[in-house]
Amino acid sequence: MNAGDQAEDGGGAPDAQTALLATVQRIVVRDLIVSSSIGVSTEERSRPQRIRLNLEVETEPRMPKSDKIVEVVNYGPLVGRVRAICADSTARLLETLAAEVAKACFLDERARVVSLRIEKLDRYPDVGGVGVEIVYRRGDT
Repeated sequence: MNAGDQAEDGGGAPDAQTALLATVQRIVVRDLIVSSSIGVSTEERSRPQRIRLNLEVETEPRMPKSDKIVEVVNYGPLVGRVRAICADSTARLLETLAAEVAKACFLDERARVVSLRIEKLDRYPDVGGVGVEIVYRRGDT
């Protein structure tokens, strides 16, 4: 049995001729900690609070042809935009801040779905975090 026979019957590794079909592709940013002056009360907004963000950006799945960063959604600029939004936001609600972050994710036309968890880490001393999880689809924001 040769390597080609193994690939056909499910055994062995796929050979170089095997086409890959990606069905889902996500950019993941996990546990990004930023400061933001957010809150409903004046007391809350009087000092920056630590905010933790976790986000997934589902994109049109495309295999890079030439191994260049321009062929994929670059998470570096995305993280920079999220940091800037959180630092500059005047939002009172996490839901409002989440929508601002989602809009920034959709600046890349390849983004289709944004899943976002945003939490205040220091609101209550006996709670690890309080927040919201929201899923946005292009056109919702």
